[in-house]
Amino acid sequence: MKELRDLEPDFWRAPSAHNTQPWTLRYGDQEAEIGWDPAHALPISDPTSRDLRLSLGAFVECCLIVCASAGLRVAFRPDPGPSRIGFLYGTPHPYQTPFTTADVRARGSNRGPYLPGRLDDGVIKEVIRHAFTGELPLLPGAGAGGDGRFARAGSAGSWAGGVGGAGVWRVACRELVGLLHDADRHQFGDPRVTGELREWLRLTPRHPRYRQDGLTDRALSLSRAEALGLRAVLSRPAYPLLRPIGLPKVLADSSRGLLDYDGEVLVLVGPVEDQVTMGRVLMRQWLALSGLGYAAHPLSQVIDCADTRAALARLLGVADPARLLSVARVGRPLRPAVRSARIRTRPDPGR
Repeated sequence: MKELRDLEPDFWRAPSAHNTQPWTLRYGDQEAEIGWDPAHALPISDPTSRDLRLSLGAFVECCLIVCASAGLRVAFRPDPGPSRIGFLYGTPHPYQTPFTTADVRARGSNRGPYLPGRLDDGVIKEVIRHAFTGELPLLPGAGAGGDGRFARAGSAGSWAGGVGGAGVWRVACRELVGLLHDADRHQFGDPRVTGELREWLRLTPRHPRYRQDGLTDRALSLSRAEALGLRAVLSRPAYPLLRPIGLPKVLADSSRGLLDYDGEVLVLVGPVEDQVTMGRVLMRQWLALSGLGYAAHPLSQVIDCADTRAALARLLGVADPARLLSVARVGRPLRPAVRSARIRTRPDPGR
């Protein structure tokens, strides 16, 4: 397992909410334990740990892809425990994947503007094919796990495909303008959620962790003036004074145009009890999109807020809102994504 250390910088390219990079690797002689650092979790905005488990699943997938690309025969064994999801271990057979380390390096969330237009059906089929292979075999035409094989009449979305109770819904961007506005207003209106967000914002290069983790001004596609303004209004002195007089609505209004165009949102639906595996599916989905020239912009706030999560479930005809795992705007970006920061080195918890 020692040879995995040299590959860690590419393992860390996995996505995580607020770019907290929660994962840890603890090396043994024959295996490496994958866990997480509670200090890099989001207990307030992610109280059910949905985003945490998805990011850990994405990390597992990155590890397996990077190892396979380097010629290492490594597999993953789920074995949940305290602050642990399982182990990487040596295996006689290489991990079968169409993706490479170059694909992992090239992928990145893009929060900038996208070209208008919905995704072609052929693109969606390719994304579904790649996302639901490996851990979950592709079953063409599988239903939506009791929620109906396709969208019900009058539903805003359409079922793109998947496996059993897991799959992807397609929704027009404009259908979710109101829900995103309500979710943003809720996020900025909750002092605890905003406080947690503040801890992970890196809105100036002078921030001591600007090149390590969190959400930078560049990654958020903010101009210098926008970054300075957001930093000012969310500061500890200003926020308590501005929140009661309408700051949450002002901030929500500022992003209303994000979905007000002819674009596409993909919603990942899956089993609540296996979110680590669904994180692997999500990683493959985003890698497939990236390889085809598309990008994804996570909009987790829509399902972090209980009211907007329930409203989206009703919109799609999904019986259990907890099965909504990921919401992301997708499309062809007008500009390349800014590479998000990563922690360059970290101590081995096993030392």
